[in-house]
Amino acid sequence: MVTRGACHDGRMRVLIPVPDRDFDVTEVAVPWRLLTDAGHEVVFATERAGTRPAADPRLLTGVLFGRLGAEPEPRRFYEQLTAAPEFAATVSWADVEVGEYDGLLLPGGHAPGMRQYLGSEDLRRQVARFWALERPVGAICHGVLVLARTREGDTGRGVLAGRRTTCLPKYMERTAYLSTAWRLGRYYRTYPAYVEDEVRSALTDPGTQFERGPRVLTRRGTAVDDTHAFVVEDGRYLSARWPGDAYLFARRFLTLLRG
Repeated sequence: MVTRGACHDGRMRVLIPVPDRDFDVTEVAVPWRLLTDAGHEVVFATERAGTRPAADPRLLTGVLFGRLGAEPEPRRFYEQLTAAPEFAATVSWADVEVGEYDGLLLPGGHAPGMRQYLGSEDLRRQVARFWALERPVGAICHGVLVLARTREGDTGRGVLAGRRTTCLPKYMERTAYLSTAWRLGRYYRTYPAYVEDEVRSALTDPGTQFERGPRVLTRRGTAVDDTHAFVVEDGRYLSARWPGDAYLFARRFLTLLRG
């Protein structure tokens, strides 16, 4: 049995890596708020220690004509987060002692600044080390790409190879891009390949392992209603599709920590 190294009287320590800028407001602020409200400690990690990160500003004001941004409650949570001491006291990806954490949460985002995080070899090495500890790992939206690109240190096998998962569905990514490209260019296309295609390529049998979930475009789960939310849980691994799943994702991650 793996010993949980950072738990004291039920209080867990969760690591959330983020880029310097452009992460998704909801996918970071909602889990942070629910985890801290439950009494757990959240530590943020950036490429360089002490960096004060910033969310995608368009999601705070509205992506296009004031629409398509974060909902009011996640925006309030983000405002609270920016005033929290842990937000500026980040640790560096390369120096993280993974054994000091009980859970790892990988948020998403689609704007260009996300490439710093999604493409980091230092971060992937640390994710592989944490994965080997067999402790809870959660990834949402583009955050699943970090796992799709991570290989186990001892075998070289992709960590998602045998796992059931979801991620940002191709139809969502394509629709967002096509409806905004006339004004925002490739803002909604982080990479030439769609997120779903890259995640599927990391699976041994994508036909049975990948779960797209119910088809939605605007309807979101909320703090009190999970009707339109969707997550996939496979043992200690939890995945979700987009900001509309963030509340359910955070609650299920809390359950994994308690387990």
